[in-house]
Parts: sequence; structure tokens; C-alpha cells
Amino acid sequence: MKMRLLFILTSSLLLIALTFILYSCTCSRCDEQENSEIPLEILRKADSFVISKTGEEFFRKYITPNYSKSKFLNPNYLIVYNFYMPEKSFVNNQIRFSVDSTGNVLTDSEIFGIPECNLNPFSCDFIIDEITARQIATEYGLEKGIKDWDAGFIWDAKYNRYVWHIISTLEETRTETSEGKKARGKEIIIDPTSGEVIARNDWRIF
Repeated sequence: MKMRLLFILTSSLLLIALTFILYSCTCSRCDEQENSEIPLEILRKADSFVISKTGEEFFRKYITPNYSKSKFLNPNYLIVYNFYMPEKSFVNNQIRFSVDSTGNVLTDSEIFGIPECNLNPFSCDFIIDEITARQIATEYGLEKGIKDWDAGFIWDAKYNRYVWHIISTLEETRTETSEGKKARGKEIIIDPTSGEVIARNDWRIF
């Protein structure tokens, strides 16, 4: 009997603790939202726009509003989201776009970082990680350069998609000017879903 009472008491305490934690997290998110410059009805319209691109399940799982970076830019609003996939930690980016005072998206302004999962579900299956991207760059002959390659999983506005961007530096010279350096090298752009090499380019900083 005593053991049963102890079990009930322990279970009750655990339930209370869990409820407190969940409530605290919810309140923290509520506080962020309340302190945001973005009205709730504007944010809901923005959510709907992103969901129309990604699908609701993907949105709820990986995309969250960034209240601190979203702001009112009279007469419009800049809307910013965090896009993070815990199981693929290299996917840690931002989504941003602008809406007018009624929440309509300004399509003539930058729309950055929204993956088109609804249009092409395969495009959101980022199976190429950094190690594999570097291997692909090596296989395609990207020069080793004078220092370690820079590699980034980024949104490429030219291709309107996420890519792996691998940069090789071939020459680099420090200068006395405000720009700080001159450099040149090669870059390779890789599709993170298929491993296809999208482009190879030269780059230069004067």
C-alpha cells in the first residue's frame, strides 16, 4: 500500500514538473510574440504565405518566427523566420520577406530562403552534407588553394534555392587600403539534394 502511494505521489510530482516546464516554454514564446513589432494578424498571413511554399507539416517542424529580427519599417513590415533542421544541423538559415500594412507579401521586394517543398518535395530532402559536398568538389577538380576551403549551406538568390557553396582561394594579398585585401579563386555550387554540380566559377576581390 505504501509503495502504491509513493508511486502515485512520484507520478504526480513528475506531472506537475512537466506541466511547469511546458507552461514556461509557452509563456516565453508568448512574451516574445507580445513584445514583437509585428501584429498577430500580420504574422498569421506571413505564416500562410510560407506554408503555401513549404507545406504545413514542414513549416511546423522546422520554421519558427524570429521576433527579434522582424520589425516595422514604415509603412511595411520585415518578416524573419529561423529555418533549422535538428537532424541536419547544417540547415540553419533564415527566411525573410516584406509585407505591406495589411499583410500582403511585397513580391517586388526580396523573398529570401523559402524552400519550395510543395512544388518539389525532393528539393527539401537535403541529403548532401558538408563532408559529401567537399568530396564532390574534390572529384570535380576544385583546386586545393592556399588555405582550407570555405563551405556553406546557403540560399542562392540566382538559382532561387539552397545550395552548397565551396570556395577555394588561390591567391590572397593584404593591402593598406580600407578594403583590406585582394584575392582570387574558384568556387563550385552543388545541389544539396542530388549532388549535381550546378556551376563552377572564378571569383575575385579587387
